[in-house]
Amino acid sequence: MKSRKSVAYLFLFILLGGLACSCQNRPREVLNRKQMERLMYDVYIAEATMENDYHHFDTPEKKEAYINKVFQLHKTTQAQWDTSLSWYSDRIDLYLKMNDSVKARLQRARQEIDAVMAQQAQGQQIDPAQLPPSYLPPVYMFSMPDAKRGLRFRLDSADISSKVIGEDFLFTFSTIGIPSRFPSSLTSLITMVYSDTTIYRFRKIRENKTYELTGSKYIPGDTITEIRGFIHLQDATGVMPHIQLYNIFFGDIQSAVLGTDTLRMGLDTLDGEPLNPDSAALPVPDSIRFFQPDSLQEMQHDSP
Repeated sequence: MKSRKSVAYLFLFILLGGLACSCQNRPREVLNRKQMERLMYDVYIAEATMENDYHHFDTPEKKEAYINKVFQLHKTTQAQWDTSLSWYSDRIDLYLKMNDSVKARLQRARQEIDAVMAQQAQGQQIDPAQLPPSYLPPVYMFSMPDAKRGLRFRLDSADISSKVIGEDFLFTFSTIGIPSRFPSSLTSLITMVYSDTTIYRFRKIRENKTYELTGSKYIPGDTITEIRGFIHLQDATGVMPHIQLYNIFFGDIQSAVLGTDTLRMGLDTLDGEPLNPDSAALPVPDSIRFFQPDSLQEMQHDSP
């Protein structure tokens, strides 16, 4: 009996040792599985973007710059991607599991946006009057029926405390559909109201990429009491362009870093169709008319 137990323990020890050795055998330059799956997700999106937006990515240099931006966002390089891809490909069972996981994630996102589009087609839209001022949709399309000229939100001190655990917060969104020649004015702004000071962060939106506006709950001798923000399109042509905002997020910076790994630069596609991860029903925010951000005082301009 003791002999059998000894054999079992020995077998378990060898098995655990083999697993540990297997993990240690992964070279340092090879991304771990979680990092690799996140990067694969964004690389798939980037490749689909370049394939479908061929007018914009019409040279090898543009394609290389775009894919390098993906690697930069993941703090890696083309060489590390190639090395990691080769290493996982040699372990085909593991690679296929990772690939299936990434494709399933893409498919789930596609199904969610399909549901949103079906709801739109049926005219089932949420009444913005029923939504709290702090609500932000994950996706917004300027061309959808009855859409106004942008979206806005407002958070009081209670909203801020619940959404921002740390000291710093982030308002971020990605754009798609902005043409290379775009005469209209598309802008974003967050207004941070402190007890004795008001600070404005303003960005002009000129191209398809991710935009970020940041702030802090505290400044020397003062604490934030309210945050207001909007994204506004002032279109002189009278024809609403097919511009879409996606990956719209406001919250704690650390939460954004840990929870968001999608490509924040351009078009998300799957099988040639628009893809918007984590989509939900699209409300129609109140109109924001004739706002001229350049006239604001104490404006803090962020570099594009």
